[in-house]
Amino acid sequence: MRARAVSGGFGGIPKMGRKRCAVNWDVSLRVAAIDFLNPAPLMYSFEHTEELTGRYSLRYTQPSQCAADLIAGRADLGLIPIAALTPELAVVPGCTIASLDYVRSIQLIVKQPFTLESLRTLAADTASRSSVAYVEVLLRHFVGNAPEILPAEADPVAMLGQADAALVIGDPALLALEDRGAIEAAVGRCQWFDVAHEWRTRTGLPWVAAVWAVRPEALTETPAAMLVEDLNRSRELGKRHLDEIVKAWTPRIALSPEAIRSYLTDNIHYDLDADCVQTITLFRGLAAELGVLPPLPDLRLL
Repeated sequence: MRARAVSGGFGGIPKMGRKRCAVNWDVSLRVAAIDFLNPAPLMYSFEHTEELTGRYSLRYTQPSQCAADLIAGRADLGLIPIAALTPELAVVPGCTIASLDYVRSIQLIVKQPFTLESLRTLAADTASRSSVAYVEVLLRHFVGNAPEILPAEADPVAMLGQADAALVIGDPALLALEDRGAIEAAVGRCQWFDVAHEWRTRTGLPWVAAVWAVRPEALTETPAAMLVEDLNRSRELGKRHLDEIVKAWTPRIALSPEAIRSYLTDNIHYDLDADCVQTITLFRGLAAELGVLPPLPDLRLL
Protein backbone atom coordinates (compact mmCIF):
# COMPACT_ATOMS: atom_id res chain seq x y z
CA MET A 1 0.00 0.00 0.00
CA ARG A 2 3.02 2.33 0.23
CA ALA A 3 2.99 4.30 -3.00
CA ARG A 4 6.54 5.60 -2.66
CA ALA A 5 8.58 6.11 -5.82
CA VAL A 6 12.17 7.04 -5.01
CA SER A 7 13.75 9.30 -7.58
CA GLY A 8 17.43 9.33 -8.37
CA GLY A 9 17.40 13.09 -9.04
CA PHE A 10 16.53 16.12 -6.98
CA GLY A 11 12.79 16.16 -7.67
CA GLY A 12 12.79 19.31 -9.79
CA ILE A 13 12.98 21.47 -6.65
CA PRO A 14 15.43 24.41 -6.68
CA LYS A 15 18.79 23.56 -5.15
CA MET A 16 19.78 25.29 -1.96
CA GLY A 17 23.29 26.71 -1.95
CA ARG A 18 25.66 26.33 0.97
CA LYS A 19 29.33 26.98 1.55
CA ARG A 20 31.05 23.66 2.18
CA CYS A 21 33.74 23.13 4.79
CA ALA A 22 37.21 22.04 3.71
CA VAL A 23 36.86 18.40 4.70
CA ASN A 24 37.99 15.30 2.82
CA TRP A 25 34.80 13.53 1.71
CA ASP A 26 36.54 10.76 -0.26
CA VAL A 27 34.75 8.18 1.90
CA SER A 28 30.99 8.82 2.14
CA LEU A 29 28.81 7.52 4.95
CA ARG A 30 26.40 4.77 3.93
CA VAL A 31 22.89 5.81 4.99
CA ALA A 32 19.85 3.57 5.51
CA ALA A 33 16.63 5.61 5.49
CA ILE A 34 12.94 4.88 6.05
CA ASP A 35 10.66 4.52 3.02
CA PHE A 36 7.61 6.26 4.55
CA LEU A 37 6.04 9.70 4.35
CA ASN A 38 6.80 10.75 7.92
CA PRO A 39 10.59 11.20 7.55
CA ALA A 40 10.24 13.42 4.46
CA PRO A 41 11.17 16.69 6.25
CA LEU A 42 14.22 15.03 7.81
CA MET A 43 15.33 13.87 4.36
CA TYR A 44 14.99 17.26 2.65
CA SER A 45 18.68 17.95 2.06
CA PHE A 46 19.26 14.41 0.82
CA GLU A 47 16.38 14.55 -1.67
CA HIS A 48 16.12 18.17 -2.76
CA THR A 49 19.61 19.71 -2.62
CA GLU A 50 23.11 18.82 -3.69
CA GLU A 51 24.85 19.97 -0.51
CA LEU A 52 25.18 16.44 0.89
CA THR A 53 26.31 14.89 -2.40
CA GLY A 54 29.58 13.03 -1.90
CA ARG A 55 29.25 12.92 1.87
CA TYR A 56 26.50 10.32 2.08
CA SER A 57 25.40 7.31 0.05
CA LEU A 58 21.65 6.85 0.54
CA ARG A 59 19.45 3.76 0.36
CA TYR A 60 15.75 3.50 1.29
CA THR A 61 14.32 0.47 3.07
CA GLN A 62 11.87 -0.49 5.84
CA PRO A 63 12.50 0.64 9.44
CA SER A 64 13.38 -2.85 10.65
CA GLN A 65 15.83 -3.32 7.76
CA CYS A 66 17.47 0.06 8.47
CA ALA A 67 18.36 -1.21 11.90
CA ALA A 68 19.54 -4.59 10.61
CA ASP A 69 21.82 -2.93 8.05
CA LEU A 70 23.27 -0.58 10.65
CA ILE A 71 23.90 -3.24 13.27
CA ALA A 72 25.41 -5.60 10.69
CA GLY A 73 27.77 -2.91 9.42
CA ARG A 74 26.15 -2.66 5.98
CA ALA A 75 25.27 0.97 6.80
CA ASP A 76 27.04 3.62 8.87
CA LEU A 77 24.08 5.89 9.64
CA GLY A 78 20.44 4.88 9.88
CA LEU A 79 17.04 6.31 10.70
CA ILE A 80 16.08 3.41 12.95
CA PRO A 81 13.29 2.44 15.37
CA ILE A 82 14.16 3.12 18.99
CA ALA A 83 13.45 -0.55 19.70
CA ALA A 84 16.55 -1.38 17.65
CA LEU A 85 18.98 0.85 19.55
CA THR A 86 21.94 -1.00 21.05
CA PRO A 87 24.64 0.20 23.47
CA GLU A 88 27.13 0.27 20.58
CA LEU A 89 25.13 2.79 18.54
CA ALA A 90 25.13 6.54 19.19
CA VAL A 91 22.00 8.66 18.76
CA VAL A 92 22.50 11.84 16.74
CA PRO A 93 21.12 14.77 18.80
CA GLY A 94 18.33 16.97 17.50
CA CYS A 95 16.28 14.84 15.10
CA THR A 96 13.51 12.34 15.70
CA ILE A 97 10.23 11.00 14.38
CA ALA A 98 7.78 11.41 17.25
CA SER A 99 4.30 12.65 18.09
CA LEU A 100 3.00 14.81 20.91
CA ASP A 101 -0.43 13.12 20.86
CA TYR A 102 -2.33 11.59 17.92
CA VAL A 103 0.04 10.34 15.23
CA ARG A 104 -2.48 8.67 12.84
CA SER A 105 0.19 6.43 11.31
CA ILE A 106 0.12 3.68 13.95
CA GLN A 107 -3.36 2.22 14.33
CA LEU A 108 -4.46 -0.66 16.56
CA ILE A 109 -7.77 -1.85 15.10
CA VAL A 110 -9.81 -4.09 17.40
CA LYS A 111 -12.87 -5.98 16.13
CA GLN A 112 -15.99 -5.75 18.27
CA PRO A 113 -16.90 -7.24 20.68
CA PHE A 114 -13.23 -7.52 21.69
CA THR A 115 -11.54 -4.86 23.82
CA LEU A 116 -7.93 -4.15 24.69
CA GLU A 117 -8.46 -6.27 27.79
CA SER A 118 -10.04 -9.26 26.02
CA LEU A 119 -8.39 -9.61 22.60
CA ARG A 120 -6.53 -12.90 22.20
CA THR A 121 -4.71 -12.57 18.89
CA LEU A 122 -3.10 -9.57 17.20
CA ALA A 123 -2.02 -9.53 13.55
CA ALA A 124 0.93 -7.12 13.42
CA ASP A 125 2.63 -5.40 10.52
CA THR A 126 6.25 -6.09 11.41
CA ALA A 127 7.70 -3.30 9.22
CA SER A 128 8.54 -1.45 12.45
CA ARG A 129 9.83 -3.33 15.46
CA SER A 130 9.22 -0.30 17.69
CA SER A 131 5.51 -0.20 16.88
CA VAL A 132 5.01 -3.85 17.78
CA ALA A 133 7.03 -3.40 20.98
CA TYR A 134 5.03 -0.29 21.93
CA VAL A 135 1.80 -2.25 21.61
CA GLU A 136 3.20 -5.15 23.63
CA VAL A 137 4.24 -2.73 26.41
CA LEU A 138 0.90 -0.93 26.21
CA LEU A 139 -1.11 -4.15 26.48
CA ARG A 140 1.04 -6.06 28.93
CA HIS A 141 2.15 -3.28 31.31
CA PHE A 142 -0.79 -0.86 31.21
CA VAL A 143 -3.73 -3.10 30.29
CA GLY A 144 -2.66 -6.48 31.69
CA ASN A 145 -3.22 -8.48 28.50
CA ALA A 146 -0.73 -10.49 26.42
CA PRO A 147 -2.35 -11.57 23.14
CA GLU A 148 -0.55 -13.80 20.67
CA ILE A 149 1.30 -11.73 18.06
CA LEU A 150 0.84 -12.96 14.47
CA PRO A 151 3.19 -11.40 11.88
CA ALA A 152 1.23 -10.24 8.85
CA GLU A 153 1.34 -8.14 5.71
CA ALA A 154 -0.17 -4.66 5.99
CA ASP A 155 -3.69 -5.50 4.77
CA PRO A 156 -6.25 -4.61 7.47
CA VAL A 157 -9.08 -6.72 6.04
CA ALA A 158 -6.91 -9.83 5.73
CA MET A 159 -5.34 -9.19 9.14
CA LEU A 160 -8.71 -8.88 10.85
CA GLY A 161 -9.84 -12.03 9.07
CA GLN A 162 -7.23 -14.03 10.97
CA ALA A 163 -7.03 -12.21 14.32
CA ASP A 164 -9.05 -10.26 16.88
CA ALA A 165 -7.07 -7.09 16.17
CA ALA A 166 -4.66 -5.62 13.65
CA LEU A 167 -1.67 -3.31 14.07
CA VAL A 168 -1.02 -1.22 10.96
CA ILE A 169 1.81 1.31 10.75
CA GLY A 170 3.21 3.98 8.48
CA ASP A 171 1.60 4.89 5.19
CA PRO A 172 -0.71 1.82 5.26
CA ALA A 173 -2.16 3.11 8.55
CA LEU A 174 -2.87 6.53 7.03
CA LEU A 175 -4.56 4.86 4.10
CA ALA A 176 -6.54 2.57 6.43
CA LEU A 177 -7.98 5.61 8.19
CA GLU A 178 -9.08 6.97 4.81
CA ASP A 179 -10.68 3.58 4.00
CA ARG A 180 -12.18 3.01 7.45
CA GLY A 181 -15.72 2.66 6.13
CA ALA A 182 -14.77 0.03 3.55
CA ILE A 183 -12.70 -1.92 6.09
CA GLU A 184 -15.55 -2.04 8.60
CA ALA A 185 -18.00 -2.98 5.84
CA ALA A 186 -15.81 -6.02 5.19
CA VAL A 187 -15.01 -7.12 8.76
CA GLY A 188 -17.66 -5.48 10.98
CA ARG A 189 -17.52 -2.66 13.52
CA CYS A 190 -14.13 -1.95 15.07
CA GLN A 191 -12.52 0.23 17.70
CA TRP A 192 -9.59 2.26 16.38
CA PHE A 193 -6.82 3.10 18.84
CA ASP A 194 -4.09 5.59 17.99
CA VAL A 195 -1.10 4.03 19.76
CA ALA A 196 0.73 7.34 20.20
CA HIS A 197 -2.33 8.83 21.92
CA GLU A 198 -2.65 5.75 24.15
CA TRP A 199 1.01 6.10 25.17
CA ARG A 200 0.60 9.85 25.83
CA THR A 201 -2.55 9.26 27.89
CA ARG A 202 -0.80 6.74 30.15
CA THR A 203 2.63 8.37 30.50
CA GLY A 204 2.21 12.07 29.80
CA LEU A 205 5.15 11.81 27.39
CA PRO A 206 5.52 11.99 23.60
CA TRP A 207 5.49 8.84 21.52
CA VAL A 208 8.88 8.38 19.85
CA ALA A 209 9.29 6.12 16.83
CA ALA A 210 12.77 6.60 15.39
CA VAL A 211 16.04 8.48 15.64
CA TRP A 212 19.17 8.90 13.56
CA ALA A 213 21.76 6.46 14.91
CA VAL A 214 25.37 6.04 13.86
CA ARG A 215 28.18 3.56 14.34
CA PRO A 216 30.78 5.87 15.96
CA GLU A 217 33.67 3.88 14.52
CA ALA A 218 32.47 4.84 11.03
CA LEU A 219 33.19 8.53 11.65
CA THR A 220 36.78 8.37 10.46
CA GLU A 221 36.40 10.93 7.66
CA THR A 222 33.23 12.67 8.86
CA PRO A 223 33.50 14.91 11.94
CA ALA A 224 30.69 14.24 14.41
CA ALA A 225 29.87 17.95 14.60
CA MET A 226 29.45 18.08 10.81
CA LEU A 227 27.12 15.07 10.86
CA VAL A 228 24.96 16.68 13.55
CA GLU A 229 24.90 19.96 11.61
CA ASP A 230 23.98 18.28 8.31
CA LEU A 231 21.09 16.29 9.75
CA ASN A 232 19.65 19.12 11.80
CA ARG A 233 19.95 21.55 8.90
CA SER A 234 18.11 19.07 6.69
CA ARG A 235 15.30 18.89 9.26
CA GLU A 236 14.97 22.67 9.47
CA LEU A 237 14.99 23.06 5.69
CA GLY A 238 12.32 20.38 5.44
CA LYS A 239 10.09 22.13 7.95
CA ARG A 240 10.47 25.39 6.00
CA HIS A 241 9.77 23.80 2.60
CA LEU A 242 6.60 21.83 3.32
CA ASP A 243 4.95 23.10 0.13
CA GLU A 244 7.58 21.34 -1.97
CA ILE A 245 7.34 18.17 0.12
CA VAL A 246 3.54 18.06 -0.12
CA LYS A 247 3.73 18.61 -3.88
CA ALA A 248 6.30 15.85 -4.28
CA TRP A 249 4.31 13.36 -2.20
CA THR A 250 0.82 14.00 -3.58
CA PRO A 251 1.30 11.68 -6.61
CA ARG A 252 2.98 9.03 -4.46
CA ILE A 253 0.29 8.28 -1.88
CA ALA A 254 -3.52 8.18 -2.02
CA LEU A 255 -3.98 11.11 0.36
CA SER A 256 -5.06 14.66 -0.39
CA PRO A 257 -2.47 17.44 -0.20
CA GLU A 258 -4.34 18.77 2.84
CA ALA A 259 -4.10 15.42 4.62
CA ILE A 260 -0.38 15.15 3.86
CA ARG A 261 0.31 18.65 5.17
CA SER A 262 -1.80 18.09 8.28
CA TYR A 263 0.03 14.85 9.03
CA LEU A 264 3.49 16.40 8.70
CA THR A 265 2.64 19.50 10.73
CA ASP A 266 -0.02 18.42 13.27
CA ASN A 267 0.84 14.78 13.91
CA ILE A 268 4.62 14.44 13.62
CA HIS A 269 7.16 16.06 15.96
CA TYR A 270 10.71 16.22 14.58
CA ASP A 271 12.74 17.69 17.47
CA LEU A 272 14.55 15.29 19.81
CA ASP A 273 13.94 17.24 23.02
CA ALA A 274 14.30 16.24 26.68
CA ASP A 275 10.80 14.71 26.85
CA CYS A 276 11.54 12.53 23.83
CA VAL A 277 14.77 11.32 25.44
CA GLN A 278 12.78 10.51 28.59
CA THR A 279 10.32 8.50 26.48
CA ILE A 280 13.13 6.41 24.98
CA THR A 281 14.51 5.65 28.44
CA LEU A 282 11.09 4.77 29.89
CA PHE A 283 9.97 2.69 26.91
CA ARG A 284 13.19 0.69 26.73
CA GLY A 285 13.12 0.16 30.50
CA LEU A 286 9.56 -1.18 30.49
CA ALA A 287 10.23 -3.31 27.41
CA ALA A 288 13.29 -4.83 29.10
CA GLU A 289 11.35 -5.57 32.30
CA LEU A 290 8.72 -7.42 30.26
CA GLY A 291 11.30 -9.28 28.17
CA VAL A 292 10.00 -7.62 25.01
CA LEU A 293 13.38 -6.03 24.16
CA PRO A 294 16.95 -6.42 25.46
CA PRO A 295 18.11 -3.88 28.06
CA LEU A 296 19.56 -0.55 26.95
CA PRO A 297 21.53 0.49 30.05
CA ASP A 298 22.38 4.00 28.87
CA LEU A 299 21.23 6.07 25.94
CA ARG A 300 24.40 7.05 24.09
CA LEU A 301 24.24 10.48 22.46
CA LEU A 302 26.83 11.36 19.82
